[in-house]
Amino acid sequence: MDLEECIRKGLVIRDKRDLDAARKSLEVAEHKLHLAERAFEAKLFEDAIINCYACIFHAGRALMFKDGFRERSHFGLFVFLKERYSDKLEPRFLSELNALRLERHDLLYSLEISEVKEVEAEHVIGVAKDFLNAIKKLLK
Repeated sequence: MDLEECIRKGLVIRDKRDLDAARKSLEVAEHKLHLAERAFEAKLFEDAIINCYACIFHAGRALMFKDGFRERSHFGLFVFLKERYSDKLEPRFLSELNALRLERHDLLYSLEISEVKEVEAEHVIGVAKDFLNAIKKLLK
């Protein structure tokens, strides 16, 4: 699915550029990263993963707001970033975003209990930090 199809299906909406919303979304991303780090310290690895995804999601939304778009689905955000920023972001960020999008969904909605390992949570925190820094550079 491409961005135009996401727009037709209502997964992404064209809107006016909103630099204030972009700034606020980055603030939320930083807060979620802080929560992820605190959860990790408390050995709440599932919560760390969920907050890392929220950090990445809000950082990505900042680019959408800057460009005059809004997401109506997590998948729509992924498609937007893939189409508009794949040449500006490291390829690993898009693959990590998509994998985390699916993992977060499973962690929140699955009827199975997953055990998140410390090493996985530590890796995802590193990805979230790197992603947030990359988005900050793109917004300068």
